[in-house]
This record gives sequence, C-alpha cells and structure tokens, in this order.
Amino acid sequence: MQLHTLVQLTAGVTLLTCVLAVMGLHAYAMGRAQRAELADRLSKTGQVQVGRRRRFPALDRRLRRTRLGRRLELRLAATGLDLTPAEFFVSMLATVAALWVIGQAALAPFFGPLAGLLGIGAAVQFLNWQRQKRIERFINQLPELARIMANATQAGLALRTAIGMAAEELEAPAGEELAKVAHQLALGASMDDTLSELTDRLPSRELVVLVTTLVLSNRAGGQVVSALRNLTETLEERKETRREIRTQLSQVNMTSYAVPVLGVGALFLMNGVKDGALDRMTGSPVGQGAVIIAFALYAVGFVLIRRMSRIDV
Repeated sequence: MQLHTLVQLTAGVTLLTCVLAVMGLHAYAMGRAQRAELADRLSKTGQVQVGRRRRFPALDRRLRRTRLGRRLELRLAATGLDLTPAEFFVSMLATVAALWVIGQAALAPFFGPLAGLLGIGAAVQFLNWQRQKRIERFINQLPELARIMANATQAGLALRTAIGMAAEELEAPAGEELAKVAHQLALGASMDDTLSELTDRLPSRELVVLVTTLVLSNRAGGQVVSALRNLTETLEERKETRREIRTQLSQVNMTSYAVPVLGVGALFLMNGVKDGALDRMTGSPVGQGAVIIAFALYAVGFVLIRRMSRIDV
C-alpha cells in the first residue's frame, strides 16, 4: 500500500514538473518574441533605418548596453548615417588594422601604433564632420521651416499639425528630424521634451531660437505667426552671413589640414631618399621621443588653427 502511494506521488510530482517545464518554455518563448518585437519597434522609431540586413547583431546588442555604445549610437543618429554602432566599430577596427600594417610596411615598425591611433582620430573626425555637415544643412532649411509653420499656424492649424506638415514637405535632414518629433508627439510625449531632444541631436543657435519661440508660444499662446515671420527674416540674414564667413575661412581651414599632411609627407620623403633612415631614427629612445613630440606638435597646430579660425555667428 505504501509502495503504491509512493508510485502515485512520484508520478504526480513528475507530471507537475513536466507541466511547469512546458509553462516555463512557453513563457520563455513569449518573452523572446516580445523582446524581438520591441527591438524591431525601437529600430523603426529610432534613427537607424531597417531597409537592409544589419551586420554583427550580437556585437551591436552588447555595444548598446555599454556607455560608449550608447554615446556612439547618439552620435551616429546625429550624423544621419545608415550604420549601426557595431558596423561603425568594426569598420573603425578594420581601418586601424590597415593603417597599422601600412605604417609598419611603408615607414618603420614604430609607426604602426601611431598610424593606428591616427585611424581612431580619423574615425572620430569623420563622425564630427558628418554631424557638422548635417547641422549646416538643417540650418539652411530653417528659414523654409519657419515659413511653413507660420503659414500653417496662420491657417488655424495646431502646432503639432504644423510640425507634421513641415515634416512631409521638407527634404532631409529637416524632414527626417521633424518626422521623429511628430512621431514622438503622437505617442504622447510633451512638446518641450521632443523639441529639447531635437536641439540635443542638432545643436545650433538658430534651432535654439526657433525651438524657444515655439515652446513659449505653445505655453503662453502668443502671436506665434508674427514671431515666426520675423524669425524667418532673421534666419535668412544669418544664413547669408554664415555663407560669407565660411567662404572667407575656407583657405584657413585648408591650411589646418595641409600642415599635418606635409609632416607625414616629409617622413615618406626621408624614407624614400635614404632607405632605412626611419628604422635607424626610431631605433633609439631619443628618436622615438622626437617623433612623438613632432606628432604632438602637429596635432596642437591643427587644433590651434581650427580654434583660431572658428567664428560663432
């Protein structure tokens, strides 16, 4: 009798374990499906388009969990590049490795790590250049944006509707950025938060003035039409002023890039005149220190020229 009871108890526990295991597997599968759906939704509402298959998905997920990956994702979103953080990171590593090998083979083994560091700096500078170029394009579209919103508000449309209309009529990057703002507003985000995120992605004085005008008008319900009309004229004048300043400083900007290029060219010239000269020069600590100091001075000269030629309008 006791044996029969023990068999029944064992069978009941086994059945209960199987039921719990099936329920656990079902919950796990549902969790994975919900997570995949959420990731797909975030990718569609984020800055990266999903028109093509993304490479390195596992590395991308790991990068996005880190602080560096999140900063890189925001920087890529500001540039408008169709790249994930993992794709950019792998491309940067490949560039660093290629420059390392080229520096060792063409100059001397000592220049391999320096060339790799140059690759990292070039990647960061490329992101900054792409971001600044996108900001400049957005600034050039601000007068037309203010004009469209002034016409829409004068016709009696709400500010949210005017933003959506401007997103449809304007080209990239203004159209894309306003589409993100309109989408966030449709999901229930506040006007202040969405416009503040816009200024964080594309920082500029012109955009700050426009956003401040819209936020104050939305809060106080002031004369938004007349404010946007006046702002349109001001933005047009600032646009012409920025174009003139950029033309005047184009030669100085080219000089800032020409100085380090001449230094690197001098190294190739020395190695070409006398084969093995760089190997002997970097074979001692004194020569290595001199090369490092020279590269540091070229970097300082590049930064100083860029800072001196920067004019805030």
